[in-house]
Amino acid sequence: MKTGMRLASVTCATEVMVVRAADVALECGGAPMVEAGTDAAPAGAPASGLDAGTELGKRYVHAASGVQVLCVKPGAGTLSVAGEPLELVASKQLPSSD
Repeated sequence: MKTGMRLASVTCATEVMVVRAADVALECGGAPMVEAGTDAAPAGAPASGLDAGTELGKRYVHAASGVQVLCVKPGAGTLSVAGEPLELVASKQLPSSD
């Protein structure tokens, strides 16, 4: 996995771009993600418990490995590493401009 790489899910429509790379296998809906643009056989629907979905424009991080991705196309699957779901990164509050 390299920074800037685009990955696609085989269980739903989710696509992400790697913001911070790590040596891990990223999964979506319980199935490994593949490089976007490759013809991969669909793996069916997301697994139970890994079907919370992804949100467009949101960043997700795996604290243990440090991998961080940006969702560029939302879907029904949950992003995970070794079955452990990634956390949604909270947006930073901007100061008011009174």
